Amino acid sequence: MQLKKVLLLAVLFGAMLGAKSLHIDFHVIGDKFPPLAPDRSLLSYRGFLLAGVAIWALFGIYWEIAAKNAAEAKISESRQSRGVHVVLVNAALVLEILPIRGLGRYLPASSTIMAAGLAVETMGLFLAIWARRHLGRNWSGEITIKVEHQLIRSGPYRRLRHPIYTGILAMYLGVAVVTGEWLAAIGLTLAVLSYWRKIRLEEANLKVAFGDSYGDYRHDSWALIPGIF
Repeated sequence: MQLKKVLLLAVLFGAMLGAKSLHIDFHVIGDKFPPLAPDRSLLSYRGFLLAGVAIWALFGIYWEIAAKNAAEAKISESRQSRGVHVVLVNAALVLEILPIRGLGRYLPASSTIMAAGLAVETMGLFLAIWARRHLGRNWSGEITIKVEHQLIRSGPYRRLRHPIYTGILAMYLGVAVVTGEWLAAIGLTLAVLSYWRKIRLEEANLKVAFGDSYGDYRHDSWALIPGIF
């Protein structure tokens, strides 16, 4: 996800909160289209929601800076395939952070629950950054094989084949807990499906590139969660 997309979401969200603070009447919208009415339970804890958006913005800033050191790609997935992933993950984040009533809530609005969500999101951020640093110049947002590509098995890659995705999905999970809305749960599901698809394509690509070495690595590691998946 590119920095400008994350920041755009943050700006749009900030504009909605700003309009709220200026006493723009949302009752008219809510009366005509109840699912688009503001989630007042969530907005009463807007500091937690802003913190969740800020963590995504920090992720985008770091990713944009780190991407400049990536090696040249030798083989890349098609633009259409990449486009499917980008659309899904961005739609997922929009569904998670929009402070509207939507389909209602599956969690109560609670500072304790929201703090737990932020903790999960923060841990996901640090795991993604840790993994990104070990991957080094072999990283790419697209499914690629780099020039002089190496199979990394250090740091979190000792146990997990896709620790960056584990971290990112933890960030989606954390925001879904912060907002507690069914729309956020749908967004989380979209993110999971998107990365499940990407993992299947990426592992097929790496199997071709590294042959039996990658097969051995798969045997000795887990895709996302040790002992589970």
